[in-house]
Amino acid sequence: PEPGRCAHFVLRKRRFCRMVPAAGRRFCGEHGHEEEQNDRKRIPCPLDPKHTVYEDQLQKHLKKCNSREKPKPVYFVQDINAGLKDVAEIPEKLVPLFSLSVEELENLIIKLKKASNGLELHLKEQILSHQALQEALNDPKNGESAFKHLKQQASILGNMEKLHLLSPGRCFVEFGAGRGKLSHWVDVALENVESVQFLLVERATTRFKVDGKHKRRDSVFERLQVDIQHLCLNKVPVLEKKKLPVVGIGKHLCGAATDLALRCLVESYTTCCDGKDEEPAPKRCRAAQAEVAPHNSAGNESTTEDHKPVAGIVIALCCHHKCDWTHYVGREFFKSVGLGPAEFHYFQRMSSWATCGMRETTSKASPSEDSEDQTNDPEEHGQTLSRTESGSDTLQGILSVEERKEIGCLCKRLIDHGRIEYLQQQGYKAALQYYTESAVSLENVLLTAVPRPSLIPEPTI
Repeated sequence: PEPGRCAHFVLRKRRFCRMVPAAGRRFCGEHGHEEEQNDRKRIPCPLDPKHTVYEDQLQKHLKKCNSREKPKPVYFVQDINAGLKDVAEIPEKLVPLFSLSVEELENLIIKLKKASNGLELHLKEQILSHQALQEALNDPKNGESAFKHLKQQASILGNMEKLHLLSPGRCFVEFGAGRGKLSHWVDVALENVESVQFLLVERATTRFKVDGKHKRRDSVFERLQVDIQHLCLNKVPVLEKKKLPVVGIGKHLCGAATDLALRCLVESYTTCCDGKDEEPAPKRCRAAQAEVAPHNSAGNESTTEDHKPVAGIVIALCCHHKCDWTHYVGREFFKSVGLGPAEFHYFQRMSSWATCGMRETTSKASPSEDSEDQTNDPEEHGQTLSRTESGSDTLQGILSVEERKEIGCLCKRLIDHGRIEYLQQQGYKAALQYYTESAVSLENVLLTAVPRPSLIPEPTI
């Protein structure tokens, strides 16, 4: 070992440990069990067995261990956006898709086409751009992956501008924020605008965050490290204090996370979650009272003191195979067309056919190219499925690659239509559109929603 370093040899790394032991010791605290110290014994930490601790110091260690449960933030409300509470509706464990017989698979496809009959399945193209990203789009230093992300972000901002959502006095909540690139570009687009707040919701710790670059600007960035399932926006201090209209945004918000975010915005943010047992208001009434986008003179307060509005929602959809019946907001739509949790389970698995088909599950992205984050690359999303989902011997004989792709797209549109109907019932004008080319991203559908004009109150004089 190097002088003054731990004498433990790390087999996995083929080198000695580089930690500094205490004075007079040969081993560091982690590897101290390798030398006798008055019969002191080291045991795995009960909070995280990846590290050890002296048995006689366990209680002291548990109070400061980094793996201990952290105090819950004020905006944490257990399962507030989870959705289904009735366990009777949750199906028992179903057989994998590849285990279905040809007859069972054909029956599922018949049900799918029958339920999709009459729905608007051909989405319009609304591929836009925004001047805030023009310099970055023209930068030759960007690799292919970075350029694709920029094109998607530019179109998302273009669609937000078309819906008049890039306005002052608003709070932009980015769900599944990752590094926070989408909020970054929204901030750049609102460079000369005052009173703008950003909330970046991400349950995981993220490296190389970009929101730290904005600390000296008028806009305020705040990270909420919490699962969307437990996020109560009403309890976020800045929203509780300023009552800012909220714009929910997201780029490739995986599967069930989209449903959790929708419910977070249009249900839990509307109904006050102060812990009191209050009788919920009817859906129409609740929507009419709260889910509006007022344009008042102050620009940072709603026209009513009792409710905080949601001005709009713009989310790039992704990974329908990760949807969950428990959290899905379109359950009532599925039931209305004669479908249930079992069909939903298979449809969400079949939805992966739209992006993976019979292709080999290999990623072509270069590791040197800039990527949004570890979860936001749509090409990676399509490649994470096992062979049992992306192709099986049973399917080879009855469905061509194109037929599989068509059925996969149909499953996606059916699931998305349930989300659209949910938003419409909540008082929104919702739509789906292609926001970028399939060559840029196979997950190229954008969900947008704004309050119906009839719900927007007349400005006070």
